Amino acid sequence: MNKMDTKKKQVLEALERSLGVVTTAVKAAGISRSTFYNWLEKDADFAREVKDIEEQAIDFSESKLFQLIAEKDKTAVIFHLKTKGKSRGYVEGQDIHISQGNQKPSWLDEAT
Repeated sequence: MNKMDTKKKQVLEALERSLGVVTTAVKAAGISRSTFYNWLEKDADFAREVKDIEEQAIDFSESKLFQLIAEKDKTAVIFHLKTKGKSRGYVEGQDIHISQGNQKPSWLDEAT
């Protein structure tokens, strides 16, 4: 294993420990952010491993969200339904009125 491979392994281990926080990982491994992003762009295996760590971090966050839901945290329940329950109608909508051409919206007449 050459020096670069050793550094990549170190940064991946640090990235896993930091749950995907790049700044923390590159500092721990002693490399620059630009080096990290260069490896990410040019090394497909490295990029796959980074992506896997990112997915692990999301899994961790989801498990914490489900813990909050189990504890009856209303905000967590609402957040989950708004993000994962859209297909069941758990969305917030906005009414948007668009006028056509140069016509003034009728509500402007009422305001003046």
